[in-house]
Amino acid sequence: MDIGILGPLLISKREPPKYIELAPKPRTVLALLLANSGGIIPISSLVREVWGDAPPASALRNIQTYVLQSRKVLAQVTGAPVREVAAELLLTRPGGYTFGDAAGQFDYRRYAELADIGRRAIREGALIEGIDLLSRALATWRGPAFVDILTGPALESQRLHLEESRLGVIEILSEARIRVGHYHEALSDLAVSVSEYPLHEGLHYQYMRVLDIVGSRARALEVFSRLRLSLVSELGIEPGAPVQQLQHRILNAWDLADAAPYAASAGRMTPEV
Repeated sequence: MDIGILGPLLISKREPPKYIELAPKPRTVLALLLANSGGIIPISSLVREVWGDAPPASALRNIQTYVLQSRKVLAQVTGAPVREVAAELLLTRPGGYTFGDAAGQFDYRRYAELADIGRRAIREGALIEGIDLLSRALATWRGPAFVDILTGPALESQRLHLEESRLGVIEILSEARIRVGHYHEALSDLAVSVSEYPLHEGLHYQYMRVLDIVGSRARALEVFSRLRLSLVSELGIEPGAPVQQLQHRILNAWDLADAAPYAASAGRMTPEV
């Protein structure tokens, strides 16, 4: 069974996959259990995730209802009776609930496994292998994590962690592709990424770098200008030293390239002695 949180909530045994149909609150409860499969989630944590610090008097009874609704959806997906789902998939434990650790293939676990192995391969110099592994890791994402979930504090923290991990993988993958000369693949990935994350300096640095390598210095400088405008207008800060130093290097290289024809011409005009 495929279970996914890296995009729309997914629990499916079919191809193409069937996405989960649940109301927002039980959807949040199920998402928190899926994202922490194998661990017991206390009822108090479920209550906080759904209502924050202002739960209704009926919160405990409502959580029990949401768990039952989730079990019914799981029964529809798996074809198993609700009683079997309660005994093997979404289990009641003292003080809380847990989703079975061996219930299926979790996309976030597959992503983390591929990303870890890929990063290690690149550190050890196996760039092509690492590029393949990191590409496969990113391919497990079907959209933003928890994109169709009303997240509370726990899920929001996990969402931010996953997104930061994904951005780090994109940076490492881009660096590896540049090192092996796969410039167009790096350009394709980075063009999308800097559009999605206009304040992320690491992605902009890599994008400027590969644009400079392929000779698109004007575009590289435009990327810097857009980044600077976004950072100043939204955060009130200038780009960091690495990005600014790269901009200066590109400007200096451009000036030298422009000066070269004139220097050559002046050399030809120098009278012989």
